[in-house]
Amino acid sequence: MKLKSLSFWISAVFHPLLMATYGCLLIFFSIKNTIFDYLTPLGVKWRITLIVFLFSCLFPAINIYILYKLKRIPSLTLSEQKERTFPYLMTAAFYFGLFYLLLDLNIWPTVKLFVLGGGIAILLVSLINLKYKISAHLTGVGGLLGALIALSYLLKFDMTLYYMIVILVGGILASARLNLNEHRPSQLYTGFALGIFVQTVLFFICGKINFI
Repeated sequence: MKLKSLSFWISAVFHPLLMATYGCLLIFFSIKNTIFDYLTPLGVKWRITLIVFLFSCLFPAINIYILYKLKRIPSLTLSEQKERTFPYLMTAAFYFGLFYLLLDLNIWPTVKLFVLGGGIAILLVSLINLKYKISAHLTGVGGLLGALIALSYLLKFDMTLYYMIVILVGGILASARLNLNEHRPSQLYTGFALGIFVQTVLFFICGKINFI
């Protein structure tokens, strides 16, 4: 029982809705000596992070809660494959709305790309989920890792320590999801690979046209 409870809280702390916010916190506050660290005013960092949190986490979470209260979905954890598609599509819509909101703001394109990549990944997860219960949790962690890999290459900045931390988190999270019987290993691997693929491809394409 204690292991199940621990697995539940690990899944909650590293919920996919929080990954965009964690990405902003990493880029702005944790990874030192980058252009994002010393060329962005502190107030701007917090405002961007708050906006990202509202649109990528709080609003989608409220939407899921409303769907639950309206009995459109049977649980808040979205454990059943058939109940995931519509909430995921709505979450993707929030991400794309956030991208549109950020598009004309004078902030780093990297943040905009990270949000766009998150929206694309969630949209793909919702479509794949029609036939296959892919892990949204591992897609989120994979997306964060993919963005860091792409940024490290494009900015010529060593982020090896952060790769290791994210991979460790991914391993712990995968174990938690398995312990909760939410996924099979193949569904976790597929989600992780999808997250990495979407963010790295998006960043490398935009890097080629100097949109970083």
